[in-house]
Amino acid sequence: MTKEKVLEALSNVQEPDLGKDLVTLNMVKDIEIEGNYVSFTVVLTTPACPMKDMIKNACINAIKLLVNKEATVNVKFTSNTTTKRTDGGAVLPKVKNIIAVVSGKGGVGKSTVAANLALALSEGGAKVGLMDADIYGPSVPIMFGVRGERPMMMDIEGKGMIIPLEKFGIKLMSIGLLVDEKNAVVWRGPMASSAIKQFVTDVFWDELDYLVVDMPPGTGDIHLTLMQTVPVTGAVIVTTPQDVALADAKKGIAMFGQAQMNVPIIGLVENMSYFVPAELPDNKYYIFGKEGGKRLADEYDLPFLGQIPLVQSIREGGDQGVPIMMSDDMVTRKAFEDFAAFVVRSIAMRNANISVEKIAETV
Repeated sequence: MTKEKVLEALSNVQEPDLGKDLVTLNMVKDIEIEGNYVSFTVVLTTPACPMKDMIKNACINAIKLLVNKEATVNVKFTSNTTTKRTDGGAVLPKVKNIIAVVSGKGGVGKSTVAANLALALSEGGAKVGLMDADIYGPSVPIMFGVRGERPMMMDIEGKGMIIPLEKFGIKLMSIGLLVDEKNAVVWRGPMASSAIKQFVTDVFWDELDYLVVDMPPGTGDIHLTLMQTVPVTGAVIVTTPQDVALADAKKGIAMFGQAQMNVPIIGLVENMSYFVPAELPDNKYYIFGKEGGKRLADEYDLPFLGQIPLVQSIREGGDQGVPIMMSDDMVTRKAFEDFAAFVVRSIAMRNANISVEKIAETV
């Protein structure tokens, strides 16, 4: 075995999303050969790559088929999360991708989706932050069990910065951590917008692969402020299957199509898709209608990122401060894991300049 033959064999292994082979994409590093033993490292576009096992098996098969059928192949993985930022890093300089989670209306479970998306990305090995930008109805302190806690201040390069709280391996920031929850946040638009700017400029997020932003429902000042202050990678639209929610989701989609926004939509996820009673786990009841989110995604040619069931344990976990991704409910966890996998694939493909049509076909 030689390095040249190993590389030649691996040039037959394609990265499933990017559509080119690992060698052309310069993803193979540190080849070591000793007798029948060969090891090398594959550099992924994200630590949360859902295709890891598929790539590993394809690499092993290529070496055994084309180089040495007796070979012992050790495939290691590392990652260099891709980014498409071209703004020079004036704000959030060490954050590679910023994901806005939005909905046209309240009550569709946007905060639940944002929280569990952040946790699913983190579980895949990524460095993740969660910014609760829902100034008037912050949910993060309750959902993560940090009510009453206050973030610390630290001097960073001569500037006083707020240090996010950390829970379950992700960094958290919310207005609910700064204001007594018994007091209503009665602010005019400019004040709310100013608070969001501070969450960007005065919070020390440090290095993150993904910053998930839980946006307020609707379309308004805070959305405009964030999109014009921060280089958002893309938006995830959350809806439920019912017609009222779908009508409002359309407004959210339209908002991102406007010139002053210029933010791509990563895709649409349907929450509360069907009810599954704990005692009858194989039964699905379509309480809010069936596949309305999928039809809306098709109508707007958007990637459909998945369906999240309506399950009692999701509500209980959020209320108790332990999101469902941190529970042992494997069925519901898998729904969020699959959804997060589609999100990271869609982002990696966008960062590689692959067209939206191609993304829609793939996911």
